[in-house]
Formats: sequence, C-alpha cells, structure tokens
Amino acid sequence: MFLDKFIVDNLPFNLDLLPPHSYLVGGAVRDVLLSRKRNYLDLDFVLPNSVIKIAKNIANLYSAGFVILDAKRNIVRVVFPHATIDFAQQEGETIEKDLTRRDFTINAIAYDCFQKKIVDPFNGQKDLKKRIIRMICSENLEDDPLRLLRGYRQACQLDFTIKSETRQTIITLTPLLNNVAKERINTELNYLLEDKKGSFWLKEMFKDGLLSTIFNNCQNYKVNYLERIDFYYQYLKREFSYFNETNYQYLITAKLACLTSNNPIIAEKELINLKYSRQEIKAVITILKYTHCLLEKNFIHDLSLQYFFFLSVGNIFPNLAMFALADDISEDLIIVLLKRYFNNSDAVAHPQPLLSGNDLINFLKIPPSALIKQLLTEVQIAYIQGKINDKNEALQWIIDNKL
Repeated sequence: MFLDKFIVDNLPFNLDLLPPHSYLVGGAVRDVLLSRKRNYLDLDFVLPNSVIKIAKNIANLYSAGFVILDAKRNIVRVVFPHATIDFAQQEGETIEKDLTRRDFTINAIAYDCFQKKIVDPFNGQKDLKKRIIRMICSENLEDDPLRLLRGYRQACQLDFTIKSETRQTIITLTPLLNNVAKERINTELNYLLEDKKGSFWLKEMFKDGLLSTIFNNCQNYKVNYLERIDFYYQYLKREFSYFNETNYQYLITAKLACLTSNNPIIAEKELINLKYSRQEIKAVITILKYTHCLLEKNFIHDLSLQYFFFLSVGNIFPNLAMFALADDISEDLIIVLLKRYFNNSDAVAHPQPLLSGNDLINFLKIPPSALIKQLLTEVQIAYIQGKINDKNEALQWIIDNKL
C-alpha cells in the first residue's frame, strides 16, 4: 500500500516508538492518496494516550526539537531537520469519533500505522477521486471559522472544486470570520496571493462575500486586476530575471493593493489590522500613492518627472509596475521604466550626486538652508537632462543660471 511505503521511506523515527492504535491523519494521508509530493514533510499523528511522554522520548532519542503546542489538549510538536511531526491525543473513544471533528472529508482520513489499514468514515477517498471539497458538517466550520477560508485555499492548492452545499454553508457563516485572529487570516490569504491559481479563488471569495468581510472597501473592478497581475507576471518573467526569483513579496503586495481601499490612509489601517508587516504595508501604500503619477502628461519623455517618481517609490517600483500594468498603465512606459530601474548606472532611477551639501556651502560661502537642498535637486535634474557632466560643470552651471 502507498501509505505503508510512504511511512517506511519517510518517517524520521522508528515506528515502534508509537503505541498500538496510532494513526497518521490529515493532509499527509490525503496527499499520499493523491500522489502529491511535498518538499518538506509535515505529518500529524493521533495517539491513544501518553502523547507528551512519547513525543518527548522521540525528540530525545533523535536530538530533535520539542514544543508543547496545547497542554490542555495534549498536542505537541517534534521538529526534525527535514520534517515537522505533530502528535495529538485522540478525542473520543475511537479514531472515527476523532475524525468527526475535522473540517472536510478529504482531511478526515486516517491510516492505522500498525494494522496498515485506512479509516475513512466520511468517504473522503471518494471525494478525492471526484476532486471536491465537502464539509463534514456545518458545526465543524462554525467551531473554527478559519476553515471557511481554508476551503478556498485547499481547492486552490489541490485544483478541486467546492461542493455547492458546502459553499452555501460557507457563505452563510461568513460573518463569523470577524471572530478569527487576524494573524491566521493573514496566513490563509498569503497562500492564495502566492499561488498561481489563487487569483481565481480570491475572485470566488469576493463573489461569495468573504473578501469584503476581510477588506471592507474591496471593489469588483480591482479584484479583476488579480488575474491581470498573474498574466503580466509571466510576461515580466520572460523580460527581466528579477521576476524569476523565488521571493514573491512583490507579487503579494501588488495583489494586496487590489484588495484594499484606494485611500492610502484607510488601506494602511486595513493592513495593520490584518497584521501585515511594516515593509508590506509600506509597499502597498507606495503603490496606491504613486501609480497615478504615471498618467502625467509626457511622463515617458520627461526625465525630471521620472526622477522625482523614482525618488518617491525607491525599491518598491517592481511591485508598483505589476499593479500599474493591471491598472492599464502603458506597457511601453512600464518597460522603459523597468529597464531604467534594473540598470544600476541609470542616472534617473539611481542618481549619483555630483555635489554634496558641503560642496555648495563651501563654494557659495552660505550657511545650511533650504536653498542648498533646492540647488542640489536642480543640479541633479540638469545632469540627467545632459546639461552638465561633472562637478566642475555643475558649479559653473550654478554660477550661470542661479546666481
């Protein structure tokens, strides 16, 4: 059997350290039955008794990390170099009783590690074959409303559909999302923001009312930008190696800007509430504040406009570029600006000052003032416009034009 071979090949500890009637449960069982490979093992076991003692013994024998996640419910974690194993106390007299608490049928399949048999009281294997997400009961979703989001996330990750009755129940229970810790919502959202199929399911969440519960100012036209960002992401990957990197932060923030209010002040409050980092919030706010600048007349030819733009957006520009393309900003303009941005010697996107403030103070023999900053800016613009080329020419230009 696939599951037996999976345990033999992958379990990072000796199975005999577990008591009889120990079960592998949850996502690992589901993924093996789907022949779905994981880069990192994340396993869940349900034990009949002595969970903390057994898990601590395993951790000690293998010099693995040991963490008690929930002392009341006897849930602990043992961390190996290439696997994380959670052990939980069986709830109820039988494993079948324990499985009744799960969210969806495909996650309510257990494997008896010693008798080598599958326990599947809710026909989860049949749903795996049908590729559907089906709830066990509405009460289980109500008990932990984060499961409402998890339904869409798992449909996305597994390329499944959500059964209509389950989906209608999710819609009915949507107001309960307001009771869920924001950090947990953040995690589920990010799964969808990163996944290439996530935009479709975020749109479905908007149709079903979940997104507007999380983002009160979410608008249909901006939600439609999500799939456009995916399209342009593939295009930009071919044009610029930067977009081939595995860091998807620029993708997440570009998409977050599609979900928040257009008002940067309100958007900031929304993102703080959802526990996004300062860096992520800064990126989204920059996108919202400065994308419209690209619509200014003659922007593609006006180097001074471009200079001030890059000065404002800094290293957020790749994030902004993806959003701008989805927002119907000229593709030609964005490509020109991206070429500037990725050219470290470009004087517009990465200006290197010809003069310092001290140079001007000494040359003009004046005290520090706002005039110094103004002159430095004007010198920089004259430089990018090709009027001057070095420090001496910059000083002469000031004499000829400003004194």
